[in-house]
Amino acid sequence: MKFTDSPVIELPIRDALLSIQQDNGSMHVGTSVWPCSLVLAKFVERWAPLPNNATNPYSHLLDFHSKRRRAIELGAGCGAAGMAFYLLGLADIVLTDISPVMPALKHNLKRNKPVLNKSLKTSVLYWNNQDQINALKPPFDLVIAADVVYIEESAAQLVRAMEALVADDGVVLLGYQLRSPEAHKLFWEMCAEVFLIEKVPHEDLHPDYGYEETDVYILRKNKKEEEQNVE
Repeated sequence: MKFTDSPVIELPIRDALLSIQQDNGSMHVGTSVWPCSLVLAKFVERWAPLPNNATNPYSHLLDFHSKRRRAIELGAGCGAAGMAFYLLGLADIVLTDISPVMPALKHNLKRNKPVLNKSLKTSVLYWNNQDQINALKPPFDLVIAADVVYIEESAAQLVRAMEALVADDGVVLLGYQLRSPEAHKLFWEMCAEVFLIEKVPHEDLHPDYGYEETDVYILRKNKKEEEQNVE
């Protein structure tokens, strides 16, 4: 890993400061910090309620204190978003990515251990590997992903993995930027079959991290037809 000559990204989360070291010499996109992970982390920081704080439009979604939630990050990369969520109270989280990205992820978790005060859980996960998905013991209350839609070949695998991992009453929080028109089209077509899609208004993003090209989406599973008939 060639961390020495690669830039460090600093991400302030409330009273903590994450220091994320990239490996820009790597052949894998996951060893760089992409903007959506920062946008997603700072959106959650803006709205995640502190214990006993007043409610806000996202307090039920992002209240990690009053109810313990199981969470998983897909395509965690260098770990920026996952570490930020942990600092904001999401204690039960596992960060996943493919094998070649694991050294960068583990390097940054170790680098930030003094801030995190623990070693966060990691797991190798290829989105089309059902055995690896099963080994993670879904369902999860929260699935986190940022900047993960960039090649058409993996878009369908990602949607199927999200569907398999998230609980029926759970939520996918997605940091998104258009990287490939073909992947974009396929991903959102498949998402519409599985999820109700809510786009966070741009004014609700963190004012210092609301890049024009990036968005945050909240995905919830469509109710099954038989459930709708009962209501």
